[in-house]
Amino acid sequence: MGFSMQPYGIQSMLKEGHKHLSGLDEAVLKNIDACKQLSTITRTSLGPEGMNKMVINHLDKLFVTNDAATIVNELEVQHPAAKILVLAGKAQQEEIGDGANLTISFAGELLQNAEELIRMGLHPSEIISGYTKAIGKTIEVLGKLVEKGSETMDVRVKEEVVTRMKAAVASKQHGQEDILCSLIADACIQVCPKNPANFDVDNVRVTKLVGGGLHNCTIVRGMVLKGDAVGSIKHMEKAKVAVFASGVDSSATETKGTVLIQSAEQLENYSKTEEAKVEELIKAVAESGAKVIVSGGPVGEMALHFCERYKLMVLKISSKFELRRFCRTTGTSALLKLSQPKADDLGFIDSISVEEIGGSRVTVVRSEEGGNKIATVVLRGSTDSILDDLERAVDDGVNTYKAMCRDSRMVPGAAATEIELARRLKEFSFKEIGLDQYAIAKFAESFEMVPRTLAENAGLNPMDIISKLYEKHASGNTKVGIDLGRGDSEDGVCKDVSSLNIWDLYVTKFFALKYAADAACTVLRVDQIIMAKPAGGPGRREQPAGMDED
Repeated sequence: MGFSMQPYGIQSMLKEGHKHLSGLDEAVLKNIDACKQLSTITRTSLGPEGMNKMVINHLDKLFVTNDAATIVNELEVQHPAAKILVLAGKAQQEEIGDGANLTISFAGELLQNAEELIRMGLHPSEIISGYTKAIGKTIEVLGKLVEKGSETMDVRVKEEVVTRMKAAVASKQHGQEDILCSLIADACIQVCPKNPANFDVDNVRVTKLVGGGLHNCTIVRGMVLKGDAVGSIKHMEKAKVAVFASGVDSSATETKGTVLIQSAEQLENYSKTEEAKVEELIKAVAESGAKVIVSGGPVGEMALHFCERYKLMVLKISSKFELRRFCRTTGTSALLKLSQPKADDLGFIDSISVEEIGGSRVTVVRSEEGGNKIATVVLRGSTDSILDDLERAVDDGVNTYKAMCRDSRMVPGAAATEIELARRLKEFSFKEIGLDQYAIAKFAESFEMVPRTLAENAGLNPMDIISKLYEKHASGNTKVGIDLGRGDSEDGVCKDVSSLNIWDLYVTKFFALKYAADAACTVLRVDQIIMAKPAGGPGRREQPAGMDED
């Protein structure tokens, strides 16, 4: 009989195959290291001169982007501590729609500085206490840096909208922000409701068509549907619309039945009654005043024949979400099956036509008058990757518009706010007594990550620039930031951002810094990692490309 040692301690409590890491070296520092790796990936994509990342996800789809939210989503991060940072980035993306990179990079920087403090001998709880005081002070100072007069704005004035949106769009598409901001602002203002706080991001749609360039991009008041009309009628002006969700076809009966036919005459009559029934239905639709039929399902041959006879234009929209948006644009109620629509169920459009843009046929639905609910930005570009990246820039712009509808306050951009926060927090740390002061000083130092990264990504000397910025801010000019346009003036790259017109939204900064500090404190609070043995069931089958999880 072989001698086997009985497990003791935590081994005796947990199942075989578990992992248990505890203590500073194994748990805390390993967690910090994983978070540092993640923030190193996103950091080089920060700012207008940020580098692109090429990410290939588990479905072999290629992403070429500098949008941090997309990068961390597609990376499928496994490490539990790094996942906390990913969740903080996602929370920022859902709350504001921009600033996910700042959240992840800043949290990574906080943790890196915390590691230095731990190695110096501070306990994580003292660091957390210092960081909590520091974020409270940061938010207080951030409120004082708000530009005077920016509390009130008319969200329908294009210049004011573009001022606040420019920085968010430039960080994704540097050099093209002027064209894009103008397009996005126009689209947002068109669909802005009477109460701007109710602005819905979903009402600004994006259609991507390969070919042409950025100067070919346009805005359509209404929708642009990829695909052709079904019949031969391709154009209609000022027409009423009927929408049938389940398709335009002769419907089969609910129950199965057998028909006994005894002569050729009966067979002839049988098919004639089917024809007559379909014609009766289409005629009823035509008589209701509808000129355009939109189908959510298949369109039958016979039904199409009668639609042509009664001069009805037929469109097929297979996506139920698109169909819902179409109903919203035109003010139509979708009917379940083919029947005569009531006057209330019909919608109205100014024009609907099939156009050819860059080799692909699209159906353009315009509804210029009345309560227009949807605007579409038509993006043009040479490759799919460029179009995807342009779409992300538009999404960021639209989300920024939504944020400014709720809170229009703005703070200086181009790292001016961060340097000022760093300067004031350092002064605050000198007044503190106890070990907290070291953590507050390190928190202040973490803000230098933003100007340092902006300078590094643009190929400038970071130490030189940070010291110049501190010098300018100490002399009382709190709006000096980095001009990546490489100005030729004697100031070099450090300039007043109000002359450059680079502003960030207060809410974007507020939430980004808050989420980053919360994520960093959460990671620091962990002192043990206990992982159970993974379930040994059959592995998940590989899904075919392009399938959703559910």
